[in-house]
Amino acid sequence: MPTPKQRLPYSTAGGGGGGRRGASGSGVLPPVVVLVFLFVVAPSLFFVVCNGGRGHVHVASDPKEAVAMMNLKSILPKEVIDAIAASQQEKGTLSVDFFRNHESPSWKTDDLVTDKGMNVDDKAKAENSAAEHDLPTNNSPKDPDEHQVDTAAKIARRKLREKRREKRAMDLLSKDDEARVKLENAAIERSKAVDSAVLGKYSIWRKENENENSDTTVRLIRDQIIMARVYSALAKSKNKSGLFQELQTRIKESQRAVGEAAADADLHHSAPEKIRAMGQVLSKAREEVYDCRAITQRLRAMLQSADEQVRSLKKQSTFLSQLAAKTIPNSIHCLSMRLTIDYYLLPLEKRKFPRSENLENPSLYHYALFSDNVLAASVVVNSTIMNAKEPEKHVFHLVTDKLNFGAMNMWFLLNPPGKATIHVENVDEFKWLNSSYCPVLRQLESAAMKEYYFKADRPTTLSAGSSNLKYRNPKYLSMLNHLRFYLPEVYPKLDKILFLDDDIVVQKDLTGLWDVDLNGNVNGAVETCGESFHRFDKYLNFSNPHIARNFDPNACGWAYGMNIFDLKEWKKKDITGIYHKWQNKNEDRVLWKLGTLPPGLLTFYKLTHPLDKSWHVLGLGYNPSIDRSEIDGAAVVHYNGNMKPWLELAMTKYRPYWTKYIKYDHPYIRGCNLSE
Repeated sequence: MPTPKQRLPYSTAGGGGGGRRGASGSGVLPPVVVLVFLFVVAPSLFFVVCNGGRGHVHVASDPKEAVAMMNLKSILPKEVIDAIAASQQEKGTLSVDFFRNHESPSWKTDDLVTDKGMNVDDKAKAENSAAEHDLPTNNSPKDPDEHQVDTAAKIARRKLREKRREKRAMDLLSKDDEARVKLENAAIERSKAVDSAVLGKYSIWRKENENENSDTTVRLIRDQIIMARVYSALAKSKNKSGLFQELQTRIKESQRAVGEAAADADLHHSAPEKIRAMGQVLSKAREEVYDCRAITQRLRAMLQSADEQVRSLKKQSTFLSQLAAKTIPNSIHCLSMRLTIDYYLLPLEKRKFPRSENLENPSLYHYALFSDNVLAASVVVNSTIMNAKEPEKHVFHLVTDKLNFGAMNMWFLLNPPGKATIHVENVDEFKWLNSSYCPVLRQLESAAMKEYYFKADRPTTLSAGSSNLKYRNPKYLSMLNHLRFYLPEVYPKLDKILFLDDDIVVQKDLTGLWDVDLNGNVNGAVETCGESFHRFDKYLNFSNPHIARNFDPNACGWAYGMNIFDLKEWKKKDITGIYHKWQNKNEDRVLWKLGTLPPGLLTFYKLTHPLDKSWHVLGLGYNPSIDRSEIDGAAVVHYNGNMKPWLELAMTKYRPYWTKYIKYDHPYIRGCNLSE
């Protein structure tokens, strides 16, 4: 029968008698063999190939393996057999990489992510998985030749992995550079949209910052002079007498051309010619005597010398400013002398002020002003009355010294403050103010104090070591400065009084200060401390146990200049007695330097009520950067500091607040050459 013959190929793996068994049992055995191959051999081969580790497939040269391959050909698809053969021809070993690069169409799926669409993390995971498959397994072949092939394959794969890592790193770097460039470009575009006109200048004090090219010619000439001095020193050291003389000549010409000019507009018309001539000489000097090390040393020496000169000039400037602050200008001295002469020429009956009955009326607004400066006192009174709502209710108590008593009286007799009341007294006529009662007067009479102030050979300059020049001001010797601690003795019938310094200007009505509730305190003042500035430790010696035990170094300081005093509370708390106690302890100036603010801080410690800062704005005598709105909104502006408004060194931006209350057309002022 033909049927058994058709099934003979399934028995080729057996011996010669297999044909008879196939003929007699053809209905059972062939399907079993097919199932074995399909479910055992074929899956095993598939998993070996997929493991990609050491499960490589060889086209065997052994006859047994050849017979097995023949059986596989009858079972496996033709595409798999062709792939195995191609892999053997190209690489000698069938690896998983081959199937990755030559996948069968049946393995492709449309819904999988392609390699191009994979991100860097997915690629890294895939490669790590491949590396795990490359690890050796228990099924690795033991043949030495096959081991050599495996080693070569491992090296190749390792090189491929390294190349892939390098490529990934380069990709990441390129992406990072691209992102950085994009960010920079975006920032540049944003900066183009910024309006630079609203940005501030680097410094409001340097005019050259307003124009990058301002005064460049002046600076160029000065730079040329500096380099010419350096080259002239080098030329002299190298015996280049001709070059030395030429440089010296050009230096003198350039110095004459620049003169005292601070701007290009001030230069002499010959300046451009001098610049060209100097440039030619400097070029010649560079060719002949240039020495980098020597020039560097010379410039360093010049810099050190200039630095020493700057320090010396700063000391001189400080000394001169302190000296100027002590003095009275000739014009004001002239005014005082002329007024004094005319006062003592007046008959006695014409030397009296009207409305003397108001001097002890506690229901009126009383002011205390202690000054030896006629012009300054006139500004305080005039500005107060001009801004008062009810001038007739204001009373001014002026106290001056014997030298200026006649001038002060004469000025206000000639220029009465409208309907306001005014009275002038001489501090030397206060008989109760003597050395037995007042510690300051007793200390001023001591030999140590006289030596401190009046010793002929004491240092007169800062550079000579006079570190306390600030406190040698004559005002500290005057009892006018210390009279503020004796207000109840001077005005025993008054309940409240407003103390004013003579370097202030009143800009608003001050009557509201009498309505301020001081909450049982004696002194109402504006505090001056910031975060760390103008606190007690700035004025007092906290290394002294008397100060350290009784006061807080961080307590806030306050300002003299405009202070409302409750004289009833003053008497109850014996403020003058407290002042005497601390003044006696400071006989050797170990608690504070001379002055009235430090003892005032001690005397009114925890007895001062802080006023709103708009009542009193300070600093117009030393601070050039006070906000204009603060000044305009202040009730009182204070020129505390050395730059008083009546001095030539006053800051011009603040002086108009003071000068507008002076009558420059007055005969006495005009006769003494007082001008704005």
